[in-house]
Amino acid sequence: MKNSLYSPEYYNSRELSWLEFNHRVLMESLNESHPIFERMKFLSITATNLDEFFMIRVASMRDQLHADYNKPDDAGLKPADQLERISARAHKMMKRMCDIYRESILPELEKNSIHILETDKLNEEQRAYASKYFIKEVYPVLTPMAADSAKPFPLILSKSLNIGVLLEGKDALQFASVQVPSMLPRLVRLPDKTGCSFVLLEELIIANLDKLFRGQKAVACGPYRITRNADLTFEEEEAADLLEEIKKSLQRRKWGSVIRLEISSKVPKKLVKTLKKSLELNEDEIYPIDGPINLDFLMKQLYSVEGNDELRYRPYTPRYPEFMMAEDIFAEIAKKDILLHHPYDSFYPVQRLLEDAAADPDVLAIKQTLYRVSGDSPIVKALSSAAKSGKQVTVLLEVKARFDEENNIQWGSRLEKAGCHVIYGLPKLKTHSKITLIVRRESGGIRRYLHLGTGNYNDVTARVYTDFGLLTADETMGNDATEFFNCLTSFNTPSHTEKLIAAPVMLRGEFGRLISRETENAKKGLPAWIFIKMNSLLDREMTAALYKASQAGVKIRLLIRGICSLKPQIPGVSDNIEVHSIVGRFLEHSRVFVFCNNNNTELFLGSADMMPRNLNRRVELIFPVEDRDIADHIMNTMELYWSDNCQTSVQNSEGKYKKIKPQSEHVNAQEELIRLAFAEKDYN
Repeated sequence: MKNSLYSPEYYNSRELSWLEFNHRVLMESLNESHPIFERMKFLSITATNLDEFFMIRVASMRDQLHADYNKPDDAGLKPADQLERISARAHKMMKRMCDIYRESILPELEKNSIHILETDKLNEEQRAYASKYFIKEVYPVLTPMAADSAKPFPLILSKSLNIGVLLEGKDALQFASVQVPSMLPRLVRLPDKTGCSFVLLEELIIANLDKLFRGQKAVACGPYRITRNADLTFEEEEAADLLEEIKKSLQRRKWGSVIRLEISSKVPKKLVKTLKKSLELNEDEIYPIDGPINLDFLMKQLYSVEGNDELRYRPYTPRYPEFMMAEDIFAEIAKKDILLHHPYDSFYPVQRLLEDAAADPDVLAIKQTLYRVSGDSPIVKALSSAAKSGKQVTVLLEVKARFDEENNIQWGSRLEKAGCHVIYGLPKLKTHSKITLIVRRESGGIRRYLHLGTGNYNDVTARVYTDFGLLTADETMGNDATEFFNCLTSFNTPSHTEKLIAAPVMLRGEFGRLISRETENAKKGLPAWIFIKMNSLLDREMTAALYKASQAGVKIRLLIRGICSLKPQIPGVSDNIEVHSIVGRFLEHSRVFVFCNNNNTELFLGSADMMPRNLNRRVELIFPVEDRDIADHIMNTMELYWSDNCQTSVQNSEGKYKKIKPQSEHVNAQEELIRLAFAEKDYN
């Protein structure tokens, strides 16, 4: 196996590659080209990413270990090996996060007259205010929970912030826990005539523990937080009602096994020991935190403090495409395919398409797949309006979209009440495709209008995720879309389409064919190259095919934001492959696949990454871009991304990433795309 393209030495571990990605996010919190509030936001995002990583990926490997599952991953690492390396990397990363918060973020905030104070640093006026605030607003909400031989250890919610206390008892120390109320602001704003001053809510509670435990002496106390296993598992085939089974699983998620304990590094060892024993944790599952636990308050609260505009990115308004000035949006789409590039282009055209369809008496039916939608979704409102007006509306709402299950169940209920036909996903598959089909009666007969995209129908994330969307009235694609939806509503997987390429039936084979064609062309001495942009590359079969293409001389450029199992620049294996990752102001989310095809370039957009889950266990859609002007525009955008030297990191043959340092002209692709979308005077 030494020379096999499947040899473990040629692959990065999925989990360690993801941690490398999160490290790249963390490093942006030190990037002084970002305003301080944005650097603070990157730090908060890093912490939130780690939460999900532990709840799903680490939890899954713990389950494998407990089930004596010892099969190595593509990189040759068994679950125990991976957990050991993850623990070492995560401990180091979390320590770095604390250091950055204390040594970089806080001093910079203070330079701008924003102070997060410890309780012993408050002046007299602030102490009086804090004391009054605690009595009036905080104390009535708190519920101290004690544990002893007669009372079991309290149930601690996953990701809730708590204060652990050891109380002096007659014969032994007694443990108690106080949950920090999540409905109250984590940052309590204090009187400050010259700037903004805050104290953390948990610090305020600790300073007033004597009011909670009257007549008892606290010998140790400190904040802590646990992360539980949130990887929902259930047997779909055995579930009589999938919706009800998922509702039950959501309840179980709250009480999954504990996989991580974050606790203040200032807490005495005896309190740590008590929690370790009660929560049944190993030493490597305990993470001492030298600073605040859970940094999401930086993004959720401090970032939104009024004023301080100079501490954030320069604002801009997404471009409002010219075709939107027309009265009849359907006539505009019928003339020519239209490309949208969010967030540079407004998401409103997608919203308006559905709103106009809902109000148009000539529209007979609307069919749409939904994976993640916003909290107050205009898309759902438009679909509900269409159904109420008598149109046939079919929505495949993926109820298994992780961490959006409850939200989607609620939206599904609302759509059903409006008269929509709602399908809550397919057995064993997640529907991740992004497609809207509008069937309209016109003078020449029935015509189909489509929106196909790389991102979710979410008006909120469309402001910060980069995604492409295509509006088209192409007849063949319309026929394909009808076939696609008919298969979904009859619980079949799409397999007979002319232009649309669907997973799990067709996509793996088509990707393989396109890569093999470039390989064969290279062997014949014909022009051959591949240029791909994705979120993740993990599939071993696809990686091996790219290695084979590289060996044949195919030049391959990969823009992979996150996980990348492929190792570039390995002599004799991947000499012709380069891997770039862009982490910047916007989350790079679009998927673009370009193949030279002997200089007859073929370009595809779609919803799928090259991961086993996307190719084998999800309903995905990839679609061709046949309008040459649109294809050229996307290709120019891809070249701009590749030339970025401000937010790009390059992977080496060992799987490590190094940030590019501009040698001459600075090229920030995302900022340049903003400038290209607007006259320079409107942005600068």
